[in-house]
Amino acid sequence: MKIKEINVWKADLELTRPYTIAFKTVSAVENVLVELVAENGLTGIGAGNPSKEVVGEELSQTLAVLQPEHLEWLLGRDLREFQAICAELPVRLTHNPAARAALDIALHDLFTKFLGVPLVSFLGQRLDSLPTSITIGIKSVAETLAEAEEYVGRGFTHLKVKVGESVGQDLERLVKLREAHGNKVTIRIDANQGWTTYDLANFCTQAQPLDIELIEQPLPAPMIDDLRELPDAVKDLVAADESLLSPLDAFQLATPPRACGIYNIKLMKCGGVYAARQIATIAQQAGIDLMWGCNDESIVSISGALHVAFSCANTRFIDLDGSLDLARDVVSGGFILENGIMRPNGKPGLGVERI
Repeated sequence: MKIKEINVWKADLELTRPYTIAFKTVSAVENVLVELVAENGLTGIGAGNPSKEVVGEELSQTLAVLQPEHLEWLLGRDLREFQAICAELPVRLTHNPAARAALDIALHDLFTKFLGVPLVSFLGQRLDSLPTSITIGIKSVAETLAEAEEYVGRGFTHLKVKVGESVGQDLERLVKLREAHGNKVTIRIDANQGWTTYDLANFCTQAQPLDIELIEQPLPAPMIDDLRELPDAVKDLVAADESLLSPLDAFQLATPPRACGIYNIKLMKCGGVYAARQIATIAQQAGIDLMWGCNDESIVSISGALHVAFSCANTRFIDLDGSLDLARDVVSGGFILENGIMRPNGKPGLGVERI
């Protein structure tokens, strides 16, 4: 069965709740959608949301490389060449991970629909469900507590709190959050490169009673050697995010002495399911746990991340809340979310349906 048509378009997806992180405030998000159509009418869908700050790719660049004249090599390709096509994507779209992710996800959706199985079954399912964290941006103490109360009321048990502006203010918010909810919630934090090594050491010393589950990207991305020098007890808590863009980065972070204990894999950073699996394999060999994260994304790519996450035995954490605050989406389905616990819906491919 051959690919006969490729459709690409942009979707403006506003957020119901704007948020602030260490280097920007976000109120709306644009995704690029890719639809692959096979000879028999079967379709596969993928989505990309680039991050200029992290990977240097803008939405205009994503759209430019996905124009018809750049995709002629894919038209007419037989789906039975699936693995070869996936391996070809990083060669043809070296500098555009979000564009690559959109095509990669669409290919995985189409191929597994062709097989009649969920993507996670094709990849080899290792997990059935996990609680996802839901994110609280940088806010005042009162706003943080109000938002946490709302999320706990909706059944979420894992909260990821954005920090990184001031260690003192960060600690105040987290102390009040722990006081309000006790051990009923698990708290993760994300500094988005906002701390210095002194900030990190200061935080770890003062935050010991707070039982923080993990610390995502505390230092600027290039400061890998500084992470290597941390005590193992601290490194075990550190999840590399902006420092981890590719399988090559995964190798470098794992080179002894390792720089962290957790990899935060995002399809938009690495270029899709194919590369994500490569990173996951490196992590498994190095004894590093996996966290699966996202940008503000359509259910399309969130579902793709969930499927690949559940195919990896070393997945311990998911942070796949990127579609939950969208005012609208282009698909429905994909996953089931109950009391903060996510699982694939068991339908072929990604399990999504166009709206």
